[in-house]
Amino acid sequence: MTPFGAERFAAALAAIDPGWPEGGACIALSGGLDSSVLLHAMANVARARGIPLRALHVDHGLQAASAAWARSCRDACDAAGIPLHVVSLSLEPPRGASVEAAAREARYAALAAQLAAGERLLTAHHRDDQLETVLIQLLRGAGVAGLAAMPARARLGLGWQLRPLLDVDRAELRAYAERHGIAWHEDPTNEALRFDRGYLRARVLPAIRERWPSAAATVARSAAHLSEALRLLDGLAAADAAGLLDEWRLSLDGLSRLPRDRQVNVLRWWLRQKGLRPPAASQIGAVLPGFFTARPDGAPRLSWPEGEIRRYRGRLYAGSHLPSARTFACGNEGAFDLGPGLGCLRLIQTDEGGLRAVSTDFIELRFRTGGESLKPHPGRPRKRLKDLCQEAGVVPWMRDRLPLVYVGNRLAAVGDLWIDTGFAVPPGQPALKPVWSGRPQIY
Repeated sequence: MTPFGAERFAAALAAIDPGWPEGGACIALSGGLDSSVLLHAMANVARARGIPLRALHVDHGLQAASAAWARSCRDACDAAGIPLHVVSLSLEPPRGASVEAAAREARYAALAAQLAAGERLLTAHHRDDQLETVLIQLLRGAGVAGLAAMPARARLGLGWQLRPLLDVDRAELRAYAERHGIAWHEDPTNEALRFDRGYLRARVLPAIRERWPSAAATVARSAAHLSEALRLLDGLAAADAAGLLDEWRLSLDGLSRLPRDRQVNVLRWWLRQKGLRPPAASQIGAVLPGFFTARPDGAPRLSWPEGEIRRYRGRLYAGSHLPSARTFACGNEGAFDLGPGLGCLRLIQTDEGGLRAVSTDFIELRFRTGGESLKPHPGRPRKRLKDLCQEAGVVPWMRDRLPLVYVGNRLAAVGDLWIDTGFAVPPGQPALKPVWSGRPQIY
């Protein structure tokens, strides 16, 4: 095989995602060997094609050397003429939780939040990583999706994650780094025996490679076969779900007509399509009957670290965990950050109708505390916000998280859903238009 270099890298990238230049590219840079090689190779490709490239570094704050690693990443990006954004986390895993898993989940959540629509995030996972992943998933009793290991292309936030090095051995990456004089740092946790991957690298894989030198390549082939099987299962799930989905809400009545194994298959496919890592099939199977049998006014819920499924009016909704309801949201110059997963409410100056234009200094954003009322339609009486939400079908768990716009201590608007007639102005006059971007599903 041709030694790893720019030509082989560019071919691999084009094979897994021919349209990658269209949405922009970004490197997940840790500063270790693998991502440093990825940065160097991708910088050459992007420079040759005149494609903008940037990098992201996540500082978990778990080690004393993490600040120095962030500085080394910045130095490498400055030398390559690539902009770098450092995301700093203050990670405190719950007692008893896996630090390794918590760091991984926090890192991916942080990276996903940074991606623009259609942007490609390149990560440096290689063939040896794939071998480790398959073995770990096998020992955890994973199903087809887990044993298919890491896909070369997958949804991540608003963009895509690409893994263009999955057919490259770590030894090839090291040879490339030495050939080009690339500096990198070593993370001691990569070899720590208390972590599953560290134990595999230090104790298990050397023995496997001694007996089966081509283990990484052969296991990668098995993962590819399982990936094909997963695509068939996904095809079946998509066909089963074709008549069950309404704006990505899943009909419980339609789901109940499927055999149990296909119900679980549809749910796992549906969650992946929504960008969520599904819980174990056994967990879904144990909780699913409760969604079918709960009282109409019941609120069954399946929760796992990556997300949750809820039921409302005969349909299932899925999404990330939402923050607790608050009393106030902070903002300035007409932009209000509502909190993780809730998006941002902006008041945009317009003459297309909206709120009567006033200085944003007089505007306050609050959340529901109870008893609020609004008159969204002229000639009709005021209504309690509770009743408006019920009539519109706003899901119960979002009603306390709707951003309420107050002007002079009076409720003027509810997100971009309703404007009180006392504050509304028609098109042609200066107005502030509420625009709620990044909002979760509320109907």
